[in-house]
Amino acid sequence: MTSKTIKRGTPRRPVQQKRRKAQKVSIIDRMIAALPVSEATLTRIATWSIVAIVCGGVLAMGVWMGIPGAVGTAVGEGIGEAGFRVNNVQITGLARMDQNTIYKIALEQPSLAMPLVDLEKTRERLVAHSGWIEDAHVSRRLPDTLLVQIVERTPAAIWQNRGQLALIAANGTYLEPVQADQMPDLPLVVGDHANEQQDSYDHLLAAAPALRPQVKAATWVGNRRWNLTFDSGETLELPEGDDAAARALVKFAQMDGVQPLLGKGWVGFDMRDPARLVARKPGDAAGGALPTPAIAKPAKPKSNATEAKTAALPFAQG
Repeated sequence: MTSKTIKRGTPRRPVQQKRRKAQKVSIIDRMIAALPVSEATLTRIATWSIVAIVCGGVLAMGVWMGIPGAVGTAVGEGIGEAGFRVNNVQITGLARMDQNTIYKIALEQPSLAMPLVDLEKTRERLVAHSGWIEDAHVSRRLPDTLLVQIVERTPAAIWQNRGQLALIAANGTYLEPVQADQMPDLPLVVGDHANEQQDSYDHLLAAAPALRPQVKAATWVGNRRWNLTFDSGETLELPEGDDAAARALVKFAQMDGVQPLLGKGWVGFDMRDPARLVARKPGDAAGGALPTPAIAKPAKPKSNATEAKTAALPFAQG
């Protein structure tokens, strides 16, 4: 007879562990993870940003409440000690000036603590330093860099005065001396205050563009009128006044177009009296005069015989 063992109780089922729900990642965390910098770097950036905001607020509050200068300076120096201090100067826009000169001017500060750098005074010192600098823009880039953008003038002419040659800008500003063998291809103006007459000179040559390439130099005489010297060697004396000089030059261009005057052996021409042209040959002190044509509406076509007669009309010589 076989005996059976009877087990009491209900058999236990294996306990299944509950699955933990996956932790959701926020959009901000994903964006931070996608940045090409470490979390430590981000932490430092955030820390400096907070410090900058707090320091800026403290300075603004100090100005608003009228904190004495000594206290404001102390606060600014404290911010500088926290890392906001000029250690770099970034310069842009230079073409001719020496970069070291700009560095020196930018760093001439009572204090290099960022809040205490006077941007406007720095700009004023730069502009006053050299004629090359037309304007300058100075700004801060935290935590430790000054940004200096230079706007340089462009040479527009060469000024000869009392034996000295210099480059000048379009407004007549003196830029720097230049040697005779290093002169660029620019207009030459001669005489006292000639550098201040660039607008007048441009207006004059614009009236007769066909003659402009032939003008070698322009002399400002007595601070009141121009003499033009041409490549072929002749000198043309013009009357006073921008408009009168322009009209006289147009008349001269018309006459030169009908009967060539330049390069024909004349020494000079005098149109200080706009009603006539006085031409001089070598050794001829007085010169000869010929009435100048009036500028009017285009004349009716002339016959070939009349044109030939006009073209062959010589100057009357004294």
